[in-house]
Amino acid sequence: MAKLKSVYFCSQCGYESPKWMGKCPSCGEWSTFVEELVRKDVTTKQEDTRSFQSVRSEPQQLREIRADEEPRIDLLDGELNRVLGGGLVPASVVLLGGEPGIGKSTLVLQTILKLSGLRTLYVSGEESARQLKLRADRIGLHNDDCLIVCETNLDEIFKHVKSTSPRLLVVDSIQTIYSEALESAPGSISQVRECAATLLKFAKQSGTPVLLIGHITKEGSIAGPKILEHIVDTVIQFEGDQHYMYRILRSIKNRFGSTAELGIYEMNQSGLREVSNPSELLLTQNHEGLSGVSIAAAIEGIRPFLIETQALVSTAAYGTPQRSATGFDIRRMNMLLAVLEKRAGFRLAQKDVFLNIAGGLRVNDPGMDLSVISAILSSSLDMSVESNTALCGEVGLSGEIRPVNRIEQRIQEAEKLGFSRILIPANNLKGYTKKVKIEMIQVKKVSDAFRILFS
Repeated sequence: MAKLKSVYFCSQCGYESPKWMGKCPSCGEWSTFVEELVRKDVTTKQEDTRSFQSVRSEPQQLREIRADEEPRIDLLDGELNRVLGGGLVPASVVLLGGEPGIGKSTLVLQTILKLSGLRTLYVSGEESARQLKLRADRIGLHNDDCLIVCETNLDEIFKHVKSTSPRLLVVDSIQTIYSEALESAPGSISQVRECAATLLKFAKQSGTPVLLIGHITKEGSIAGPKILEHIVDTVIQFEGDQHYMYRILRSIKNRFGSTAELGIYEMNQSGLREVSNPSELLLTQNHEGLSGVSIAAAIEGIRPFLIETQALVSTAAYGTPQRSATGFDIRRMNMLLAVLEKRAGFRLAQKDVFLNIAGGLRVNDPGMDLSVISAILSSSLDMSVESNTALCGEVGLSGEIRPVNRIEQRIQEAEKLGFSRILIPANNLKGYTKKVKIEMIQVKKVSDAFRILFS
């Protein structure tokens, strides 16, 4: 019988300590240690189950290492391929996180059901095979190369892997998998770390890509130790408001591509549909004559799209003005309000300001600054911005309009959607010689933009 041992783990970094500590010496966080029972020895049977190949590591010179470009696995999903950097890399470990009910399992299931000819093992630790069958019938896809197994024991999972030899392994979810080598419950820090490390070893030695589905905490981070995100190669997050039909796939970490890419899906009864042109869906049909609305030409990664910015400015009813932003950084909005106060002379200190990015999106592009302050001022003055005008530009603390990146793509997207003019930062068109039908108005300061919009 193995001897049990009580060990304390840091929930942020996974640091191990024999006693409880108020502050973690590794990451510096307070009150993060939790107690768990572990068993250090591992039986011979478990060792045999985890030995994937008899591979021994040896030191090599850099010039002796072969670095041939391996072809990526096409997942037949343009949005998912874009976020992953062009497809799924062999021997990689991808972690997909998201809130409960957001559509993680649906996205993964409909993706692997499209991959005919690619043997896939789908390990479900949360749902029964009947539930997955009902979901597949609702999606309307079937694939004989997709094998389903409902199992939470890590050693049993690798027995199924050896018997089926899949080219893609999916685990739903990593928090439900447990190893018999540890006495702690599934989902604990030691279990998540041990199972993820074992799956990583399997992926690197066998060359089989592994797709993990993970839970997130109420703070929005991946549940379990922070070391889980360090272990995997790619971390992508599936987000969106359940009251909206749109879902956003965003890359947080990617060793094989950019982390600035964005994928957009639309949730319907038959699963998730790719949104190839989000600009048309993110714009309302008509906002002619409505104040507090402006259209921003934004960029996420290499993808341009036009998005509607909505603002409401009203007199503070209870003395203390409120500041609220949905889909936009509240600290950046406060900075823009200070610029309006100091540089443009508009008194907003005693007024409530509410900002909303339409469609439930969250955008971090600084090129939206000009659209945000224009929508705020439009609501404050109760004057509408012309519906055929798009805006882009970063606002500096001195009130200047700073240049933004990828201005050509922003202009072309606005022209494609029928806008007649676009306000852009001055000196942002250096080297741009392409002739376009849309009128390009260059502005240097926020006062120049307001004069054009509200004169």
